[in-house]
Amino acid sequence: MLTSLSIVGRAINKFLHNDFFSQSFTGPAQWLLDLGVGEINGSYEVLEAGVAFAIFSFLPLCQFYGAHATVDVFTSMLSRGVNRWIAAFWEVVLAATIILVIWRLYEGMLRYLGNGETTLFLQFPVWWAYAASFAAGVVACIVAVYCAVVRIVEALGNRNILPSENGEH
Repeated sequence: MLTSLSIVGRAINKFLHNDFFSQSFTGPAQWLLDLGVGEINGSYEVLEAGVAFAIFSFLPLCQFYGAHATVDVFTSMLSRGVNRWIAAFWEVVLAATIILVIWRLYEGMLRYLGNGETTLFLQFPVWWAYAASFAAGVVACIVAVYCAVVRIVEALGNRNILPSENGEH
């Protein structure tokens, strides 16, 4: 919505500045411009920070339900037990990858915290976005490790414990 409002505001601002409108409707055009009709300042900065936080926030939910994108053309022909071991292997790999990403995110947050860098337009500290994403990422790490352990238990016991995207338990 923020991006859409910013684009609409920019388009209206451009329209109010065209020759016809600025000459024929000088008063109303100037009144709207004085209200601040135009692009939302810093919308890209807010969007960038918000999207990063949203990704890390939904990662644990996606992880828990096994809702990540899968390509199962080959594995659909394998037995359920083999598929459980494949799922356990990839769950461990994914958990390790998430831990690595969050560790590097933490290091980046510390770097920005130390150098005091701020965003260009809104001038809020860059580390704030890193901190919000890191907090959600810690939850993602906990869920990822839990899911990896449970997938291994599922493979060992040849049974489903975690819910799956298609509703199987």
